[in-house]
Amino acid sequence: MTPAQDYGALPESGDSAGSRPLHGGGGANQLRVRAYNERLVLSLVRHHAGLSKADIARSSGLSAQTVSVIMRALEKDGLLRRGDPVRGKVGKPSIPMALAPDGVFSFGLKIGRRSADLILMDFVGSVRASLHEAYKYPTPDGIRQFVSAAVAKLSVGLRPDQINRIAGIGIAAPFELWNWAEEVGAPANDLNAWREVDLVDTISTIVPFPVFHQNDATAACGAELVFGHGSHYADFAYFFIGSFIGGGIVLNQALYAGRTGNAGAFGTMPVASRSGHPGQLIDQASIFVLEDMLIREGRDPAILWREPENWDDIGSALDIWIDHTAHSLAIAIASVCSVIDFEAVIVDGGFPRDVCARIVAATRKAMLKLDLQGIATPHVVQGAVGSNARAIGGASLPLFSRYLLDQNVLFKQMG
Repeated sequence: MTPAQDYGALPESGDSAGSRPLHGGGGANQLRVRAYNERLVLSLVRHHAGLSKADIARSSGLSAQTVSVIMRALEKDGLLRRGDPVRGKVGKPSIPMALAPDGVFSFGLKIGRRSADLILMDFVGSVRASLHEAYKYPTPDGIRQFVSAAVAKLSVGLRPDQINRIAGIGIAAPFELWNWAEEVGAPANDLNAWREVDLVDTISTIVPFPVFHQNDATAACGAELVFGHGSHYADFAYFFIGSFIGGGIVLNQALYAGRTGNAGAFGTMPVASRSGHPGQLIDQASIFVLEDMLIREGRDPAILWREPENWDDIGSALDIWIDHTAHSLAIAIASVCSVIDFEAVIVDGGFPRDVCARIVAATRKAMLKLDLQGIATPHVVQGAVGSNARAIGGASLPLFSRYLLDQNVLFKQMG
C-alpha cells in the first residue's frame, strides 16, 4: 500500500491478493462491485452528507446528466436515499442525498490475544450487533468455531433481502499471532499452529461471502480515519493499546502502511522505563503489563477481557499502570514527532472510555516534563471510535473494496 492508497482500497472481490469468495458469485452476496463513477458518487455522499445532485456534479466533474443517471440507479438499488427537499429563494428545491444504512452490511472480526469480537455493521458505519468471546489465548479451531456460530447468530436478525446485501467479512488480527507466547502465558506449540494458517482461506471455508484481512492496529487506525477524527487532521500518528500496543500512520488523510505493510509498528520503539532500564514500548504500555500486575497481587486478570467496558473494580493497580503507560507513551510520541511533525497523536485502546481519557490526560502531563525543544508538540487526543476500532476497521474493508473509493481520490476531486 502506497501513500496514494487509502485504507480499504483493496483489490476487487475475487482477486487472490485481497479477497477470496467461497463461490465465484460471492455466495449469499448478490450485489455487484460498483463501477468507478458509481463509487465516486457514493464516496462523495458518504464524506459530505446532504449533497444534492448539482453539488455532486460540481464536486465530481461529471455531467449533470451522468450524475442523475447514476444516482437514480443507486437509489433504485437501495444504496442511496433522499432527504427532505431544501427550498431556496429561486428555482426548484434541492434534494439532499445520503447513504442508505440498510444498503450494505458487513461483518468485522477482531482476533486478539485474549478475546475475539464479531460485529455486524451497516453502510453508514453503525454497529447493529456484536458478540464477544474471551479466552486465555486464540487457537485456529477456537476462532473457526466462534466465527461460525457468531455469523449465524448475528445473521438471524437480518431479513433475507438484507442477508443478500452482506458485502463480506473483514478480519483485523495481528500478522504474527504466534509471537510473544511467553508474555501471554500460552504454550508455544499451541500458538505455533497459527504459522500454518491462512486466515482468509480458513474463514472462507465457513462463510459464503468475500473475506479480507488487515493488521489489527492498522485496521483500528483506518476506522479512526474513516469514522473518527480523520476529517479533523491531515496527518496523525495513532496508538492503539491492546494486549500489546500497536499503531498506524496517516499522511495527507490517507493511511500509510509502508514498504512491508508494517509502518506504525510502534510497539517495537525503544523506550526507557521509569527506573531507566531500556526496553520496548510494548513492554511498558500494553494491557498484558496490567494483567501481570494483577496476577502478582493474587487476582484473576480475566476481568480485563471478560468485561472490557467495565474496569471499575481493578483498584490501585490501574492507577499505577496508567502512570507508567503515560510516561512511556509520552517518550514514544516525542520520538515519532521528531521524524514527522504530526499535527495530532490519537490514542485509543481496548478498555473503557474513561480509562482512555485518563491515559490521554496523563500522557499530556508527562509530555510537559520532556525536553521537546525543536519538536512541534502535537495535539494528543482520545480516539473517537473506541474499543471496537479494530472490528469496525475490519468491517470497513469489504465496503471500501466494493463500494467506495480511497480518501485521496475524494480530496483531489473536492480540491
